[in-house]
Amino acid sequence: HIFMDAGMGNVLAFFELPTRAPMGRDENTPAWTQHLAMEVESMEVLMAAKARLEAAGIEVIGPTDHALFQSIYFFDPNGHRLELACNTGSPKMLEALDKVKWDMLEEWAKTKKAPKHAAWMHDGRHKEMFN
Repeated sequence: HIFMDAGMGNVLAFFELPTRAPMGRDENTPAWTQHLAMEVESMEVLMAAKARLEAAGIEVIGPTDHALFQSIYFFDPNGHRLELACNTGSPKMLEALDKVKWDMLEEWAKTKKAPKHAAWMHDGRHKEMFN
């Protein structure tokens, strides 16, 4: 197995078990949710990583605009989906979320449905609201 320094005192351990059957995945969870996300420090680093991956023949999705960050997605050689993400949120975006965070949590706790308080993050309005 190998260890990867994940920063801030965190370490990820990866194990290769060649004599075991492939692990598979939880069929009750959508495939796109099962991934490991790691932050990079800038859009330049994100785009350089994308270029290196594509030059190595790896299919890359993105960058995808998630309002607060931009991400690329790809699979490692063992089939694990990985995400590299760069924080692109503005202080005004974070302030807007801070104002509604408790209302969002309360609504979600009651309904178990995505609250609409920050719909601007998902419907594209963040581009006009915060620029």
